[in-house]
Amino acid sequence: MYIQDQLQEIKAHIAAAEKRAGRPEGSVKLLAVSKTFPVEDIMQAYADGQRLFGENRLQEAMSKMPEMPADCEWHLIGPLQRNKVRKALEQGFGLLQAVDSLRLAETISRIAGELGCTARILLEVNVDGEESKHGFTVSSLQELWPQLMELPNLEIQGLMCIPAPAVDPEGARPAFRTLRMLAEELRARGPLPLPELSMGMSHDYAVAVEEGATIVRVGSAIFGKRDYGGSSL
Repeated sequence: MYIQDQLQEIKAHIAAAEKRAGRPEGSVKLLAVSKTFPVEDIMQAYADGQRLFGENRLQEAMSKMPEMPADCEWHLIGPLQRNKVRKALEQGFGLLQAVDSLRLAETISRIAGELGCTARILLEVNVDGEESKHGFTVSSLQELWPQLMELPNLEIQGLMCIPAPAVDPEGARPAFRTLRMLAEELRARGPLPLPELSMGMSHDYAVAVEEGATIVRVGSAIFGKRDYGGSSL
């Protein structure tokens, strides 16, 4: 019952954060990050009503998705190499959350056209400007926005970020606020509505909800500790 109990607790925390922020209940989608966890664990979450799941690695997602019921929605939340775009699109993800460059967006646009489909994507923003991180910088996204908006076969649904690690969840608030303000600026430039902001993980999702997240990516707080260090998703 651990996974079901954790899910209910997290949903309650999300609802409380929505209320604090004056947002309607149900404004935020909980994405269960199932990377490294077996299908048996994911099925426990499914049994409790969870339908939205996220995987970091394409290969791992491809092995799990056929084993799960068809009414699950899957997001790819990790980096996507351009030579794997075709496989990712053929797999049928509901959202590619980590499109981190114009070149990758152009590749997705081209291959989606070849496959006769429309790819739903988020643009990953390196809000802290860390050199080791993937993503558009704030200034580069502002500059490239006109080109990105014109790419065919893409639906840019919004923005995503992974803030620099912080001991205190409040430490991530400035990054979340930056992403929200950037989305507001890009919306004002039109014509895309950019409805989604994917931000917040297991340790700071409540703060992200307060700052406008529409998707929070929670893994270890649902499924327990993974068998490797360094991740708090």
